[in-house]
Amino acid sequence: MTAVLDSGGGAPMERVALVDLLDRLLAGGVVITGDLVISIAEIDLVHVSLRALVTAVRDEMPYLEDV
Repeated sequence: MTAVLDSGGGAPMERVALVDLLDRLLAGGVVITGDLVISIAEIDLVHVSLRALVTAVRDEMPYLEDV
């Protein structure tokens, strides 16, 4: 599966595989937010605010040696 990536500024669009696009997003991190409100007769009963940070963890990070 491929997606079209628009880099803006009049540059030509390039085709990118979906897995490459996902890799680019996770390399920089993605923040997902949302709000859920349950109400009856315009009275808010429950308000839930959700925030999640999704990012990749690299194996290239050096491990701390025992001191």
